[in-house]
Amino acid sequence: MKIIVCIKQVPNTTEIKIDPVTNTLKRDGVPSIINPDDKTALEVALQLKEKHGATVTVLTMGPAQAEKALREALAMGADEAFLLTDRAFAGSDTLATSTIIAGAIKKLGADIVFCGRQAIDGDTAQVGPQIAEHLQIPQITYAAAVDYDSEREVLIVKRQFEDRYQTLEVSGQCLVTVLSTLCPPRYMNVWDIVDQDEKEIGIITFADLTLNREDIGLSGSPTKVKSTATKQFDKTIETLELDAESAAKTIVDALKTRHLI
Repeated sequence: MKIIVCIKQVPNTTEIKIDPVTNTLKRDGVPSIINPDDKTALEVALQLKEKHGATVTVLTMGPAQAEKALREALAMGADEAFLLTDRAFAGSDTLATSTIIAGAIKKLGADIVFCGRQAIDGDTAQVGPQIAEHLQIPQITYAAAVDYDSEREVLIVKRQFEDRYQTLEVSGQCLVTVLSTLCPPRYMNVWDIVDQDEKEIGIITFADLTLNREDIGLSGSPTKVKSTATKQFDKTIETLELDAESAAKTIVDALKTRHLI
């Protein structure tokens, strides 16, 4: 079984800032991390590898510094890693990004593709499903639990809804997007930290893929970011010392005044 896990290096959103001139994220000086949902997707793949045997390949698209995220994934136990990087990829929205990643997956080959539900810097939850559409394979989103029946060669996924769960079984090639609450990702271990240093990160460029240039980058991106802004909070604080009944009434009245209830 060959598993590909798509990950993204994202800025730590606890320290994110917006450039007031360009309306884009200011990444300089902001620490980067593996997107939390993607890290859980990697953990799911590694657990399947340990239980049933598999090769786990990690794939990301980004600039050269995204290699750091791939090195961390290798140190967690992934077998190999590939970086999709090329000036032609710059400016890609979710559709163009998914086109590029799907092209790489076709090149590498995979039985199961795992993605995080969504990235914390964009929150679109579009790339995973779009990859599946490009590959024309079944997809299961919002996975809250994943298991594999090796005798029947069937992947069993518990899918989360707002008010219920749905259990699905899929055989053959498929893509699954994973919730970060599914399981806690493991820490890097000493042996894999040492081993990853000797592994080479594969580089995939536009020339390596069978893609049309007009389908990627800015020209292949139908969506454009017009502006961004940070939410402004009212820091006015009013402190009251009341008994429980009066406090409850005051809170309810305040919520009614603001049309929140």
